[in-house]
Amino acid sequence: MKILVPIKRVPDYQSKVKLTASGDSIDHSTTKWIINPFDEIALEEALRIKERGCANEVVAISIGPLEVEAQLRSALAMGADSAILAKVDQNEIDSAVAASILAEIWKRSEYSLAIIGKQAIDSDASQTPQLLAAKLGLPSAAYASKVTINQEKKQAEVTREIDGGLETVLVKLPAIISVDLRLNEPRYASLPNIMKAKKKPLEIIAAETLNINLKPLIKIHKLVAPEKRKTGKRVENAKELINYLKSEKIL
Repeated sequence: MKILVPIKRVPDYQSKVKLTASGDSIDHSTTKWIINPFDEIALEEALRIKERGCANEVVAISIGPLEVEAQLRSALAMGADSAILAKVDQNEIDSAVAASILAEIWKRSEYSLAIIGKQAIDSDASQTPQLLAAKLGLPSAAYASKVTINQEKKQAEVTREIDGGLETVLVKLPAIISVDLRLNEPRYASLPNIMKAKKKPLEIIAAETLNINLKPLIKIHKLVAPEKRKTGKRVENAKELINYLKSEKIL
C-alpha cells in the first residue's frame, strides 16, 4: 500500500506576523517556516501504518516555491521514503487550487490512502481533504483521532471525537483521511536520518504542466492586525471590580 501525505509550509506559530506597509499582504521577509503541525501528525500516522506492516511506501508532497524543499527534507528526515514538490510561484494557493493539484498528483501513481492534516494553521480553512475526496470520487473520513487499517478487507476504521463522545466509521480504500490533534505525537528526526534525507528522492513538478486552473477562487481584500492588548487594572476588592466593570459597560 502506498500512502500520500500532503504537507504545507506555514509560518511558525511562535513568531509574530507582520503586515506589509500597504496592509494587503503579510511581510514574509523575516518569517520562519515550518511544516503545518496537523500535517506532521498526518505524516507520523502514515509512518506508523508503514511500521505496522500495512504500507510499503510513504510519499510526502507539498505545493509552493522551490524554498518548500526545506520542509519536504524535514518530512524525509522523519521517515518519508520520497517527496514531490508541485512548484507554484504564485503567492496565493487556496484550498481549491491545492486540491486540484493533489488530485492530479494522485492520478499519476497507485495510492491507496491520503492522510492530511484537518487544517492549516495559517488559513484555518479545513477544506482541502474534503475537496480532494470530491475531485477523486473517493470516500472520506474527517478529524481522525484513531486510524486502523484492515488490509484483508481493504478498509480503514476511523474514530473521531464528536460532541456526544466517539464516532467510528468504516471507509473502503482507497480513501482520504484528515487527522486531528489527539491522533499521535510526531517524532523528532534523528541526526542520521537528517543526513539520509539529503539523498532521498525529491521530484519537482511544475504545476503549470498539470493542465489545471491555478487561479484561486478566494481573493483577500484586506488584512488587519489584531489590536494590541490593553494593560490590566488592579482592584482592591470585589466592589471596586464591579464598579469598574459597570463603568466600562462590561456588566
